[in-house]
Amino acid sequence: MNSEQDYLRGYSMEQFARPSVTTDIAVFALRTEGLDNFRKDPVRRLSLLLVRRGEHPFRDCWALPGGFLRMDETVEDCALRELKEETGVPPAALVYTGVFSALDRDPRGRIISNAFICVLNEAPPPMAGSDAADARWFDVDFAPAADGTFSLVLTSGDVTLTARLKEARTAFGTALHETSGRSALAFDHAAIITSALRQLREKAAAFELIFDFLPEMFTLNDLQQAQEAITGVPVAVANFRRKAAPFVKETGVMTQGAGHRPAMLFSKKTSS
Repeated sequence: MNSEQDYLRGYSMEQFARPSVTTDIAVFALRTEGLDNFRKDPVRRLSLLLVRRGEHPFRDCWALPGGFLRMDETVEDCALRELKEETGVPPAALVYTGVFSALDRDPRGRIISNAFICVLNEAPPPMAGSDAADARWFDVDFAPAADGTFSLVLTSGDVTLTARLKEARTAFGTALHETSGRSALAFDHAAIITSALRQLREKAAAFELIFDFLPEMFTLNDLQQAQEAITGVPVAVANFRRKAAPFVKETGVMTQGAGHRPAMLFSKKTSS
């Protein structure tokens, strides 16, 4: 009987077709408006980083940052490398979203994408990578429609991208999304964004990932505004504070500044 070493010496990777592998990253941050008006609370908006492709396919279309896996890195390493190249800012959190492997997802051939959610606790000025013509933060509007589909609207200045998606389920119960009609985004990125948003909303509602959007110390109002901006669901103050109580602790430090009464600063409660 041949040994494993003998088997491997005679084995050829060429006997099976090998697809290419990429990572695509949905980079989210909360951008704040109204900081220059101390009489009003600032408004936080969930924003997504997109790049405008400078090369075929889908040249001039907007897409998620990402790229091809190198032979000497894991998919996680690939995602972190692409993030560094696209944003220059290390993520506060990087969460695996899923694999996207539709046969026709990329016109170049059989290319499988591993998608991630990235959370930044600040929205840095976007950088366009070597193969991108532009990069922008887009405000996110995402809601279910009356016909059971999902409406995705991404807005940045004079650019508005829209997509309508429907949900399909595999035999194993995993939620997948398909575009209904033409999408304004490259590849299947509208479906990836939809999956990422639904996962992010579920986690934020359960007080997961939400603290990665905030500084180390924050007010309860900051935390509530962050959750409402991510989930799109307003919550009564008393109900929110009751639900948040198990996840936060007082720091003993109060806010300072004109225009508002001092408020207690909190931090995330760590498990013992």
